[in-house]
Amino acid sequence: MLNFVEELRWRGMIHEIMPGTEEQLQKERTSGYLGIDPTADSLHIGHLVGVMMLKHFQRAGHTPIALVGGATGMIGDPSMKSAERKLLDEDTLRHNQEAIKKQLAKFLDFESDIPNRAVLVNNYDWMKDYSFLNFIRDIGKHITVNYMMAKDSVKKRLSGESSEGMSFTEFSYQLLQGYDFLHLYREKGCRIQLGGSDQWGNITTGTELIRRVEGGEAFALVCPLITKADGGKFGKTESGNVWLDRRYTSPYKFYQFWLNISDEDADKYIKIFTSLPKEEIDALTAEQAAAPHLRPLQRKLAEELTVMVHSREDYNMAVDASQILFGRSTSQALRNIDEETFMQVFEGVPQFTISKDKLSNGIKAVDLLTDDAAVFPSKGEMRKTQQAGGVMINKEKLANFDENIDLSYLIGGKFIVAQRGKKNYFLLIAE
Repeated sequence: MLNFVEELRWRGMIHEIMPGTEEQLQKERTSGYLGIDPTADSLHIGHLVGVMMLKHFQRAGHTPIALVGGATGMIGDPSMKSAERKLLDEDTLRHNQEAIKKQLAKFLDFESDIPNRAVLVNNYDWMKDYSFLNFIRDIGKHITVNYMMAKDSVKKRLSGESSEGMSFTEFSYQLLQGYDFLHLYREKGCRIQLGGSDQWGNITTGTELIRRVEGGEAFALVCPLITKADGGKFGKTESGNVWLDRRYTSPYKFYQFWLNISDEDADKYIKIFTSLPKEEIDALTAEQAAAPHLRPLQRKLAEELTVMVHSREDYNMAVDASQILFGRSTSQALRNIDEETFMQVFEGVPQFTISKDKLSNGIKAVDLLTDDAAVFPSKGEMRKTQQAGGVMINKEKLANFDENIDLSYLIGGKFIVAQRGKKNYFLLIAE
């Protein structure tokens, strides 16, 4: 059986671990939970570190509990934040929970009859009927204000530049998260909480609450916050977060994100974001050192994640689409990709609108690529380039400069891709 702590250790996924955690996990099957913020109806790749921790936890024979923070999501965690967040209503939270569970099911086994199948819970279910008076009587009396004030998440917020300080709502967050741990300890026998290093204060409040209320022992393990080698924020692009839902980030763009990370980041991320064994990762690292221009780490990382989050078909289409601009692809590959991916591949490429009516009667290539779309500055240059074999239409060499171009050339009934030389692409859109 996989040793969970040892697995995370060689992958660089342990920032801090409470004494006794490893011994507990080696002694018996243990339930452990990780909280996920349900503020959107999709996870983004910033969530993947925690999800991979749960995946390794289940692989090691333990029972993963994914807690969707419906109640705490209504408040907002102050950790690493400089301002309060927007609060959500119950309908939105329920919708987000269902969407998140579907995504988690690609990483965790919720359905089979294995003894350690994953569990999804929402803390709103046990908090919604818990009165404020009962909460402060049953829970609040066990944790002192001094203890809560000593937490880094609170200290940083109170000493920050914002003059607004911290509301009581946010100050109470660590008590609520602590109570989640206590509730799961009582109801599910949960003994360990996993999370990011920014959660250490909230998690240890939970272990302290379990000790004081139940006289029980609970444990904590947190991973480092993921950073980029250049100091930029991990998972952020010019267009925002990289999401797991294809409505927000297409499989092609998702694939491209991983393919384009730096060598230094690829070396780190392949351990964190895949389940590949150490021997295979070591072999890939050696390949990368010998031939960095081939980018074996990035290619494998992009493959593993695109297949895991989307599908093998989506991965194959993303690879084919990537080859269109940067490799040897065919006319058939152009016709196989969907319109959304097609537009993303040719984002930034010069575009011209041409008349569908003209195409229905047929138009000479030399006229099309000079008069209707300024691919060439003159007919003489177009003829010269074509005779040298440097003009392509839809990835196929143009045989004659005055070849008849008609509707049959349209891809998806809408596009023609023209090439001047190897690297100059132009997109003609028929309307």
